[in-house]
Amino acid sequence: MSQKVLLNATEVNIILHRLACQLIEKHKDFANTVLIGIQPRGKFLAERLTKMLKDEYKIKNVQLGLLDITFFRDDFRRGEKTLEANTTEINFIVEDKNIVFIDDVLYTGRSIRSALTAIQSFGRPKEIELLTLIDRRFSRHLPIQPDYRGRQVDAINNEKVKVNWKENEGEDSVYLINN
Repeated sequence: MSQKVLLNATEVNIILHRLACQLIEKHKDFANTVLIGIQPRGKFLAERLTKMLKDEYKIKNVQLGLLDITFFRDDFRRGEKTLEANTTEINFIVEDKNIVFIDDVLYTGRSIRSALTAIQSFGRPKEIELLTLIDRRFSRHLPIQPDYRGRQVDAINNEKVKVNWKENEGEDSVYLINN
């Protein structure tokens, strides 16, 4: 197994600032926009962006929710390994709001399809956008594209993209791993 560094901590930080600025350009003061981190891995990116928007860009109205998609996945109960549910924490109304789904890697698009189904339990959003740190553009099974992307990666199917966050792996980095 070999691995190649795609992004180091400095590059991840630069990308996060660029993504935050793109969100501000589109959503201004976030009065009618909410951020939803897709559990489990989108949580870290969503929390980091929310903190950055509030602390560094002084946006007061940023609301963050976390959405568990486990029971909406099309591979639920299909594999040998039992999927474990995460928590959903949405303490606000999504009805008629602009939602930005946040996930670390966009691969096949199936997680996003699950999120689109899951969010309907909370109301009917006005608009849904997608923000991803890594877009694996040649691996899509569904016609889903990000509105905001940190970096596009051309990885073949036996390669894996691994995103590390300081909060859980001790470093901010992105690796391309060849099995």
